[in-house]
This record gives sequence, C-alpha cells and structure tokens, in this order.
Amino acid sequence: MARILLNKENLFYNLSVISEQTKSKNKVAIVLKDNAYGHGILEIGTMASEFGIKKAVVRTLNDALKIEKLFDYILILAEKSFHTYSHAFHIALNTLEDIDNLPENCNVHIKVDTGMHRNGISPDEIEVAILGLKERNINITGVFTHHKCADELSTDFFWQNIVFTRIKQHVKRICEQLFIPLPVFHSCNSAALFRHANFDEDFARVGIATYGYLDNANIFKFPKLKPVLSLWADKLSSRVLKKGQSVGYGGTYQASEEIIISTYDVGYGDGFLRLNEKNSYTTPAGYKILGRVSMDCLSLNTNDKEVCIFNNVETLAKEHDTITYEITTALNSNIKKEIV
Repeated sequence: MARILLNKENLFYNLSVISEQTKSKNKVAIVLKDNAYGHGILEIGTMASEFGIKKAVVRTLNDALKIEKLFDYILILAEKSFHTYSHAFHIALNTLEDIDNLPENCNVHIKVDTGMHRNGISPDEIEVAILGLKERNINITGVFTHHKCADELSTDFFWQNIVFTRIKQHVKRICEQLFIPLPVFHSCNSAALFRHANFDEDFARVGIATYGYLDNANIFKFPKLKPVLSLWADKLSSRVLKKGQSVGYGGTYQASEEIIISTYDVGYGDGFLRLNEKNSYTTPAGYKILGRVSMDCLSLNTNDKEVCIFNNVETLAKEHDTITYEITTALNSNIKKEIV
C-alpha cells in the first residue's frame, strides 16, 4: 500500500532552526491546519509536543479537539459555529458580525486587516470590536494580522509592519483606558519570521517552514530546511513493453525500445496530481513517470518492489507551476503514515 514516511529527525531540525529564530520554543506556534499541510495532524502534533512546542494553530474546532491534549494554547482560525470550547482554545475573530455568535467567557484573538484584504476587521473598527467583546464578557487574549508578501520582494511587507505597530500601540491605549489585560500580538508566518533580524513579537505562526520549505528562500538567504515528508508506493504489476507499444490513457508514452515497466499504487485519487505528460517527472532514484497518471496508479521504468515517489516536493511544484503547500495538502488523508 502507498504510504507517507515522516522523518522525525528532519522535523526536529526544522523546529530547532525556527526556535533559534524566535529565541524560544514558547514563541513558536506550529500551524497544523489542513491535516498539518497533508503530513498528518496527530502525527506532527505528537512529535511537535515531544519537541517542546506548546502552541498550535488550526483551522476548525474539530481539529482543535483532536490535539487538545497535546498543546496548552490552540488558536482556531476559521470556525463559524461553536458548541463547546476549552480554556486552551482561542478563537479568531475575522469580522465584527461574529461577536454575537461567540460563547461568553471564551478567549478571542482579534484579526486585523493590515492590507491583505481577506479576513479581519479594519483598523478603524478596533475600538468597536474591543468594546463589543468586553460587553459580552469575552476575553481578548490576542490581536494579530497576516502578511501578504512576506516571501516576495515587495514594500508591502514593511508597510504592513508599520501599520501593525500602530495597531499595537492603539490597542494598548484602549486596554489601559478600560483596565483590561493586554493581549498577545503576532503577525509572522514562516517567511515573515525569517525576514526579521530581531524577532520581538509574542509568538510566530510557523507553517510551511515546519515541514521543510520556504518559497523564494534563495532571494532572502533563508536557512536551509529539511523536508519532513516522503511518499512511497508499492508495485502492483510488471510487464515488458515492446518497442512501439504505449502505456496508460491516451497512449501518450510510446516505448522507443523494449523496456520493463511497472505500475505502482499511487495516483491522483491519492492526491498525487496528474502531470502534463508533455513534461516529465523523475523520482529521486531516477525513474521516470511514463504517460498519464491514473486515478489509482502510475507507471515507471523500473521493476523495484517499492519506490519513493518524492522526498522533496519543490521539483513537483515547479512542474505544476504551483507552490509546495499545494502539493502536500493535496495528499489524501487516508494514506498510511509512518514516523521514521
């Protein structure tokens, strides 16, 4: 059966690099949304907890419940309906309209839109949000924003930092006037964290760097990280393909000489995206995918019993003209995972 291998040593190496940049494990919030970017929320969460990470970020309440016993502090980014909550859970407020939907006495992080224009209240709505939450006896435990260009050469990164600095000052003044505790402040994703020479926020939300990738790393001279995930497949069958014969849908690959080929149990149904057969992909061992990827299988020019389909998705991302995130998050959550 196809399986995902998770390299614990590589994960711990990445977390060490990240912790060094934040200056403390306590300032690292590991992002586990979307099944830990396809790596497995329980598997990665368990290892991160063993490493000493105390904070996590997830997408939904259901995800938070899965890892509730692993972390002391869990930020939930995109939940709209709450029926229960824990003292460890902190709910992201993405719009003023959601204030009335939040449970009383829950913990809330106010998201502020500093220029991405996706989620979050506008800067001029901050006082309204704080007063509305206070009126409903809701604990304001955090204020945060998100960068739109941290991994690109753009002035937007610096501009958003300036805007968020002003927001922090404004929030502190309001809290002092209302005699309420100061919330924590955070804005950095993976790329933003490594663009700060002296990180000084309360914590960073680190996603893709945890798993070994930083897009445009060479531009900014980011540290070299180690991919955590590798995808493996088992052989289903083998055959001799004679010269002139083709394999797969559309017969797009035609043998120029007699070769041995095998079919392996990974396809686009497993989240290994169908390649444009006009391009080629070569596995780490040097085997080529022949013709079109099928729903449940693909063909390679080898007779090996098992093969590593990839152990670094940067090459695949380039083939698909996409980013590393999309390759790993597309993997089917039902693929068996092993920690090695």
